Amino acid sequence: MNWYKINSGFKTGQYNMDFDMQLARSCSLNDAYFRTYKWDPYCISLGANQKEEEIDSAKTALDGIDVVRRPTGGRAILHAEEITYSVILPLDGSMSPREVYTKISMALVKGLTKYDERLAKTELEGMQPDFPSLLNQPTGMLCFASTAKSELKFDGKKLVGSAQRKLGKVVLQHGSILCGKFHQKLANYLVESDENKELLFDELRKKTTEIETILDNKVDYNRLVECLAAGFEEEWKVCLTENERNI
Repeated sequence: MNWYKINSGFKTGQYNMDFDMQLARSCSLNDAYFRTYKWDPYCISLGANQKEEEIDSAKTALDGIDVVRRPTGGRAILHAEEITYSVILPLDGSMSPREVYTKISMALVKGLTKYDERLAKTELEGMQPDFPSLLNQPTGMLCFASTAKSELKFDGKKLVGSAQRKLGKVVLQHGSILCGKFHQKLANYLVESDENKELLFDELRKKTTEIETILDNKVDYNRLVECLAAGFEEEWKVCLTENERNI
């Protein structure tokens, strides 16, 4: 298997989603990818089956926030002060998609620990929530309001949110590694009453955390990307070759 790493830097939301899908659809049985990227402008991504009417399009347009649909499941995320990763991997029968999900999370923990030893307390969620029940709650429209099994949390709060999709014999998984607090402003862009927006904001504040909050210091994004790649190499026992591929 040939493993490649792609650091796309800042791209639009549509570019980021299209690129992940292009890699997944064109991936050969001998190639796999670990990609990192950021978002310019900041962008709200909706889960594959989420209603666009939940987003206040006038407010996002006024504030210069893009809106895009993810090819994976889950609910709304405001991508801002974060590193987003994606992994595109052909399935050869040695691992199930669930095992791939868990192994990617373990690689992320190693990468975060390389960035700062204090992040070694990051752990995988061991329980799977009752998603049908959660989606019926007011906070159900927020992806980061709950933590799925094998997603990453720190001191009980969600730090990394991930989603996966199987396309034929290829797995696409991508996720957000929270660095700063801007993601908490998602509630401002939802079609909700002011009272409910305050509830949703409080929910994100209580149930999520960020690297800058944990370390009380600004994130060095370039070094974080390097550490995440190194953690991936260590966990997966591969060597990532630099790849400058674009759409």
